[in-house]
Amino acid sequence: MNYPSVYLENVINEFGKLPGVGNRTALRFALYLLDQDEREAEVLAQSILQMRKEIKLCKHCYSISDSDECEVCADKKRNHSIVCVVENIRDVMAIENTHSYNGVYHVLGGVISPIDGINAGDIKIAELIKRIASENIEEIILALPTTMEGDTTCFYINKVVKDLNVKVSALSRGVSIGDNIEFTDEITLSRSIMNRLPFDKIYPN
Repeated sequence: MNYPSVYLENVINEFGKLPGVGNRTALRFALYLLDQDEREAEVLAQSILQMRKEIKLCKHCYSISDSDECEVCADKKRNHSIVCVVENIRDVMAIENTHSYNGVYHVLGGVISPIDGINAGDIKIAELIKRIASENIEEIILALPTTMEGDTTCFYINKVVKDLNVKVSALSRGVSIGDNIEFTDEITLSRSIMNRLPFDKIYPN
């Protein structure tokens, strides 16, 4: 498509890099901003820059935070002996929206996927092991995608923590096979957490 301005084209190309945004949607976004007051574009640009510069990873769970410790980890009313292991921040948000979980989290930042070049050392499994060894953690809940990569990661974590005297459980199969946690409805996700089972019951050897 030919554009009347190279500056417009540059913005469209950048919007087009966003997940789920095609050329037509990117064009609509760009033209919308062009129609707005210049201040609106400045606020948007500044918000994006501030987000990139200021957001941190929580020193405990590796979720995103505005400070060194996220609100969940800083909350003394949460049960810090139960750690829910998730793939990413979107999963934390999905579980928090159920209002049914009172423990804390550990964000791996991905799942093991050799085909994508992601191995155990590329995600925060070593940090999880360190937490279990140094903190008073009684249970970890594996709340990873019900995909081949998610299951591979679950098996690996279960194997490496076997000697650490910690209970390992997983979400009940209310979450459909092949689903990501973030796309599961709140009621199903809530029940899957409350009805969690020992890992070996769901994934028999």
